[in-house]
Amino acid sequence: MQPVIYEVTLDVEAAVRDAYVAWLRGHVEQMLALPGFTGASLYEQHDPAPDPDRVVFCVQYHLRDRAALDDYLRTHAAGMRADAQQRFGDRFRARRRILHRFGNA
Repeated sequence: MQPVIYEVTLDVEAAVRDAYVAWLRGHVEQMLALPGFTGASLYEQHDPAPDPDRVVFCVQYHLRDRAALDDYLRTHAAGMRADAQQRFGDRFRARRRILHRFGNA
C-alpha cells in the first residue's frame, strides 16, 4: 500500500472568506471521517499572492492508498462537491491533483 495525497486548491472570493473557511473546516472533518482518509493539512497561499479580491487555500488530504482515493471519487466526491456548489456557487473555483510519493526523501 502506497500512501496518496489528494490535493485541492481553492480560489475563493475574498468577500466570502470567513463563511468559506467556516464551511471548509467542517468539510475537512467530514472527509476525514471517510474510509481511507488518514489526515489533512490546510494552507493559505501567500506567494504568489492571489488577486486582491481573492484568497487561495490548499487542502492536502492524506489517504491510505490509491484504492481508498478511487473509492472516494466513485462513491462520495459528487455529493461532497455539490455541497460546496450549493453554498457558494460560482464564488470559488477548485483544482485537484493526486500526488504519489516516490523515493525515500
